[in-house]
This record gives sequence, C-alpha cells and structure tokens, in this order.
Amino acid sequence: ATSPKAMVDFVQEIMGDKTEIKALSTTHFSNSTPLLQKYIILDTPEEVETPKMVACHTMPYAYAIFYCHHTVSKSKVFKVSLGGENGDKVKAIAVCHLDTSEWSPSHVSFRVLGISSGTCPICHFFPSDNLLWVPKFAIAQVI
Repeated sequence: ATSPKAMVDFVQEIMGDKTEIKALSTTHFSNSTPLLQKYIILDTPEEVETPKMVACHTMPYAYAIFYCHHTVSKSKVFKVSLGGENGDKVKAIAVCHLDTSEWSPSHVSFRVLGISSGTCPICHFFPSDNLLWVPKFAIAQVI
C-alpha cells in the first residue's frame, strides 16, 4: 500500500465493506529506541479472537509503503507482554500460523528453525512499525 487510503481499501476488501476494522500494533512503553535484544514473556499471552486478519509490513523505501497480505490458513493472534534485557517493556502483537503445510518448503522460517513445512506451528512477533488489521469486534482474552 502506497498510502493510508490504499491500505484501508485493501483491508476492507478482505474483511468486507460493512466490517468495522481496527489496527493492532506492538507498543514500546519506554522512550528508548527499540533494540535488537533478548526478550522474555512476562505474563500469560492474551488471544485476540478474530475470524480474519490482514498484516501490513513496512518496506525499506524513502517514504511510507507497506506490503499487506492475508492468509487463508488457520492462524491465531496474541497480545504478549515482553521484558527486554535492558528493562524495556513491550506489549507485542504475535501471530501463530498453525498450519504451514501449504508454505513453500524453501521458506526462510523453516531454515531458521530447522523444521519442515507442516510439522509444527510458526509464531512471530510484529515490529512496532507493522500493523495487524482485525475486525473491530475482535476481543482479547487470557488463554
């Protein structure tokens, strides 16, 4: 998406024109610049129950541009409280892809994790500049 309007138009196309939507994002509670560091999970994750989602990832361009996509395979969304090595507190958005059997066997996740497609779920956290769009009625609850 090359504009906020284009992003919302794409999300509405996936969710349905009559569906009210909201964007979720990872929040850093400190004023420091987000660092690449080790984090630990501080509390039980909250599952965000949602029938659909659209992920929008920032792309490395001189101006704001997002790569937005959605998956048809079963996935779950979580809000997770994290603590960084330097004391940073983060409320992160995580997505767990429960069925990866249709993914390309050469997907980078399989190489990094040393697994094969379809053998186990793959979860990842969203950086703070990425958005996860869900229907407005999606609710978070402790699992």
